Amino acid sequence: MNKKTDLLNLVMETSIKAGKAILDVYHTDFDVDYKKDASPLTQADRKAHEIISKALEKTGIPILSEEGRDIPYNERKNWNHLWIVDPLDGTKEFVKRNDEFTVNIALIENGTPVLGVVYAPVLDEIYIGEKETGAFKINKASVCKDLMNELTPDNRLPLAINLNKDYYGIVASRSHLTPETTAFINNVKKEHDHVKTVSKGSSLKICMVAEGTADIYPRFAPTSEWDTAAGHAVVLASGGRIVQANKPGDEVIYNKEDVLNPWFIVSR
Repeated sequence: MNKKTDLLNLVMETSIKAGKAILDVYHTDFDVDYKKDASPLTQADRKAHEIISKALEKTGIPILSEEGRDIPYNERKNWNHLWIVDPLDGTKEFVKRNDEFTVNIALIENGTPVLGVVYAPVLDEIYIGEKETGAFKINKASVCKDLMNELTPDNRLPLAINLNKDYYGIVASRSHLTPETTAFINNVKKEHDHVKTVSKGSSLKICMVAEGTADIYPRFAPTSEWDTAAGHAVVLASGGRIVQANKPGDEVIYNKEDVLNPWFIVSR
């Protein structure tokens, strides 16, 4: 099952199934555990991980998931292809119940995201990026009978309605706004007359750049590969980039020995 359309279908359908399981927990009085790094973990993370892992195992491609086992670099360093998964990106947003969390699934080829899906269960919006097909956004995704039929010019990213907006859009993290990020935003404001700044949770920030509602997303705070891989595939397919903040000519890469990302800037 390595045909592009088969993989796209599988990943889109799987993200929606995982999203439904997440919502089942979201609408209850759920418990919150905490990992060693003090980040939150819920039953929703675990259920989504189980659904996604079971589906992706059918592809024969290895999986690196935030909620999976810690895979030593010696085991994965020769993986030319792998899935990088965050079953529930934005668990802090999930716990705060602000609806800004996503399911992230990406296919990595030689360090580069070539296919990615970001699904926001509450919003019921799905973002798709594939290097040959392009990038798309589908609304009311869970009720679509055939998601592949929704990959139309009207849904292609960046959305036409955003290309002529009258402002320069900056999106920043809702939960991780650092002094370095604030300084960067202030410098951008000096370069543009009409700047609009918004805060957003999870990988939705990257997707805002892909769809054109934001022009830039600076991230000067820790993230891991599973936080960005799926959104990176979407923004690449839309014509954007995610570059290292300290090496602006270098794209962020994946399946590194250290799964922490460098500081980065997403832009169109």
